[in-house]
Amino acid sequence: MTQYVRDIMTGDPVTVAPQTSVTAVARIMRDQDLGAVLVTDGDDLRGLVTDRDLVIRSLADGGDPERTTVAGACSDDLVTVRPDEELDQAVRLMREHAVRRIPVVDAGHPVGIVALGDLAMERDPESALGDISVARPNT
Repeated sequence: MTQYVRDIMTGDPVTVAPQTSVTAVARIMRDQDLGAVLVTDGDDLRGLVTDRDLVIRSLADGGDPERTTVAGACSDDLVTVRPDEELDQAVRLMREHAVRRIPVVDAGHPVGIVALGDLAMERDPESALGDISVARPNT
């Protein structure tokens, strides 16, 4: 049976504006237990920022995280998929572009995110990645 991105994506993604501070985004990630949020300008997708992006592209440079905006930390050369695309297409894109998360867009507007962990849970829930993906972090 053919599976589609919409079948496993995380819908209703958390979004922030490009002017949002790195500190504010980090707090959102902590409070909502997220590894990535989408950066939007109105309803239009502008980028994706991960917890790793915040560290590597912002904090490691020594800037003030209260004054540094997420615009400089996010990836803006995005690979996206539509909810009606086959799941195999998302897998191909992840492999081809070496990414772990792909925003899901419908008519240019973000409607979800599909992550490597989602694919692991769907394809092989008994795998190590599948186990890790469902495990709650130790905080």
